[in-house]
Formats: sequence, C-alpha cells, structure tokens
Amino acid sequence: MSELARNLNALDERFAAALAQADDERALDAVRVAFLGRSGEVTVLRRSIGRLPAHERPGAGKEINDAALAMEARLEDARAALQRHIFDADLAQSIDVTFPAIAPVEGSLHPIRRVLNDVCAYFERRGFSIVLGPEVEPDYYVFDALNIATDHPAREGFDSFFLSDTLLLRPHTSPMQIRTMQLHTPPVAVIAPGKCYRRDAVDARHLYQFNQIEGLLVAPGIHFGHLKGTLLGMCRHLFGPDQQVRFRPSYFPFTEPSAEVDTTCPRCAGFVTQCKMCGGSGWIELGGAGMVHPNVLREVGYDPETVSGWAFGFGIERLGLIRYDIDDVRRYLENDPDFLEQLG
Repeated sequence: MSELARNLNALDERFAAALAQADDERALDAVRVAFLGRSGEVTVLRRSIGRLPAHERPGAGKEINDAALAMEARLEDARAALQRHIFDADLAQSIDVTFPAIAPVEGSLHPIRRVLNDVCAYFERRGFSIVLGPEVEPDYYVFDALNIATDHPAREGFDSFFLSDTLLLRPHTSPMQIRTMQLHTPPVAVIAPGKCYRRDAVDARHLYQFNQIEGLLVAPGIHFGHLKGTLLGMCRHLFGPDQQVRFRPSYFPFTEPSAEVDTTCPRCAGFVTQCKMCGGSGWIELGGAGMVHPNVLREVGYDPETVSGWAFGFGIERLGLIRYDIDDVRRYLENDPDFLEQLG
C-alpha cells in the first residue's frame, strides 16, 4: 500500500470517528472545520504532497480531492439525518397526532341575510317572484301611486330623506309593487326585499337604514283570508309550528281594510308576565298588511271590480329579533365576531 493510501485511510478513520460523536449542528460544524476547513487535515495532507515518493505525486492531488468530496457528502448526510432526528423528536413531544385537528375558520351568512333568504324561499315555493328596484325613487312611486295624499305626514322631511324636490331615498319597497303592476297584467305575485331609509331615531327597535320585505298578490277572487293564511304559514316557517298570528285594525293609505300583524311571542307565548321581548302581552308586532286599496289598483290600470289583492310589509331586522331572541336591533351592526358566530 502506498504512503498516500495509508494517510487517506487514517484520515478516513479519524473523520468517521469524529462524525459518529457529533450529535448536534455545532459538533457537525466543528468536524467540518477540523477536516475540511482552510487549515483542516485535508489541507495539511495536500501540503504534504511534496514529501511523497516521486511516483505517487502525479495522482495525489486527484485522490485527495476525491476523498474530500466523499467526506463532504457524508457530512451532508449526517446533517440531514440529524435534522430528521430533531424533527421526529419535536413531533413526538409537542404534537399528539391522535388529537382532533383545529377546525377551519369558515364564514357564514349574516343573520339578516339568512332571515331574508328564508322568507324569500318560503314565497318562491308558493309561486312568488322576487323583484328588486332602485333605492332612490321619484315621489310618484313612493307616495302618489300609493294613494298617499300630498299633505300626508310621510311626505315631510322628518320622515323621509329627500334628495331633491321629487327624489328621495325610498322609505319602503312599495314602489316595486307599483312598477310590477304597471308592467304586468294580473295575476301578479311578487315579493320585494331591499334596503329602506327613514329619519328615525336609532334605538333598540329602530334604525334609519333597515331592510324590508314586502309582498303583493293580485288576482281575481283574492280576499283577506288568503293574506292571513299566507302570513300564518310564513311565521310558522320562520319561528316554529306553534306560531299564531293576529290582525289588529289599523290605517294605511294604500290598503283598505288595513291591519297591524302580530305573532305569538316565541320566548314566552304569553305565559310570562315579565317577558322582556313582548312585555307580557304574548304578542310581537311584525308590520302592516291589508287589502290593496282600489285607488292603487286604478292607478296601475287594474279594474278593482274584477281583481283584488293583498299586500304586506315587514322589517327583516324585526323578524330577526324574534327568530334569534335578540333584545336590540343595533347588535346587527356591531359586527361582534362572537355574536355573528353564535347566530351563524
């Protein structure tokens, strides 16, 4: 065996022994410096080529370089094995692979949108169409066509947001009832959801911007019993099979007869005198309804002697208060993640 071969074998044995004792990144780096560094043993061996026998010198440099490359490869393998060992040890200590994973965070529909979708679905299954319209309307569609006289209080700026003498932010979605009847002959069955605006003081039951849904059915032979049956079914669809509705006489310019519609309190059903939702009355107000006034039918070109119809208008926020047992309508606007997640 040549002298160079004996030197390389001895170098390899020392390298293997040092590598076997290295148990962390710092020790591996020390091995690299000791053997492959600028002043390491491989460098010392290269400098000793001149002292080798003459016949060994020509190939000595290549043999030493090949040995150095092999040492570098073994060093990288040792470093990779050490990293895998560290990862496996950390995994075993900090992660229980049998423990349930963290549930992904998913978004959900806002409670107002959920109520709106459910109301729309109820009426769509009964043949009603959904109609949407502009939020800025001429006063003709907001008042004139709905039999609201020029001296009616609703025309005053205290109740409505006027943008000009004749344009205003709609205080209800009733204009879409007029627009629909002007475009179609009876029978007409539509619901009109959308944002509305009124100059109300903000409190636990009122907002100056709110969501409303209105319904309209016009056809020959329509009577008040159809309205009661439809709204009773809607309340039971939203609040449960035991809901009841009642109609209290009221006045609206666009319906005759008119009524305020109530539904039984889902929290106490009238059996708790101190109920915070209904005040112990057992009833919650939903909104207004009634038979379409003959003047409104004439305005759109219908013959009130031939067709009749009913209409209603409810606030979606009010329906949500009842459905989700919420005490303040402003909670819908606070965007509290816990609140929205609970209702979602």
